[in-house]
Amino acid sequence: MGITTRGSAERTDGGDPAVWLPLAFAALMGLSILVYVILDGFDLGVGILFPLAEKHEQDRMVAAIGPFWDANETWLVLAVGLLLVAFPLAHGTVLTALYLPVAVMLIGLILRGVAFEFRAKTTGKQKTLWDRSFYVGSLSASLAQGYMLGIYIMGLEQTAITMAFGALTALCLTAGYGLIGATWLIVKTDGPLQIKAVSWARRRLLGVLVGLCAVSAASPLISGRIMEKWFSFPSIILLAPLPLMSGLLMVVLWMALKHLPDRLDRWNWVPFTASSLLFVLAFAGLAYSFYPYVVPEKLTLYESASAPESLFIILLGALIVLPVIIGYTVLAYTVFRGKATDLSYD
Repeated sequence: MGITTRGSAERTDGGDPAVWLPLAFAALMGLSILVYVILDGFDLGVGILFPLAEKHEQDRMVAAIGPFWDANETWLVLAVGLLLVAFPLAHGTVLTALYLPVAVMLIGLILRGVAFEFRAKTTGKQKTLWDRSFYVGSLSASLAQGYMLGIYIMGLEQTAITMAFGALTALCLTAGYGLIGATWLIVKTDGPLQIKAVSWARRRLLGVLVGLCAVSAASPLISGRIMEKWFSFPSIILLAPLPLMSGLLMVVLWMALKHLPDRLDRWNWVPFTASSLLFVLAFAGLAYSFYPYVVPEKLTLYESASAPESLFIILLGALIVLPVIIGYTVLAYTVFRGKATDLSYD
């Protein structure tokens, strides 16, 4: 017989709605966060790289993300909405602990959204001002997200050590966004801008490596439970493919960037694909480490979940909304596939 007490850390009765509904919503929320990090990660990365390009190249960079950036942020809205309605206790705990970086992130996203539109309506010094605003908004949102990741891994504790770790993950996630943004530009551009994008990606690869190593080392050190999950036998054998595949992807990325751009532009998709898979593996490792906790070492997803009756009704709505979002995303990326053209608002 499965354990069905609401406060249990582990549940075994898969047929119990109090078990499978929280798991289903945790999976939906995880999927939303992962898709957001990859999709909005590349357009935040393009914004971070903005000052490194010439003025005419900046217009091409905006054209490379123009049809996608607002749809990409839909996934963030979905993830936060699922957290609020499915895990209200966790929502309150997380946002209370991360109130300031969440505010910085939202201000940054608003600023870059306004700048994205306003730069198209101005010229000269005013356009330069909005270009800088676009960069500042992208950078602040990226740093805030990285800081939140670090503090979350540290159990939402606010000490000098945890804040220093949060600062490190902020820099490394920003480097990761810069990497995936540069690899997106390799796909969507050509000529001198594509060559620059290859160079930008190479420089940010080290930051991604540092971030992966830091998170991988910190997670088991702060939690004996995580240490046991990763380094006990046979888990250490079964989980070995995760770090090995991550290392292989880093090598693939380095080799691909070393040989790009190629004359026929046949392999421009490799760096972006490898970068995306790297994010997927990192996310999978974090998900495994912290399950069943939605707030590390404090609240399990079962303890913080809404009542099963409420979750079931919400699930019906999610099963309608999610295919619409996926369909719109696929349509946008299909219609606007290929190289970005010269930016025009005529």
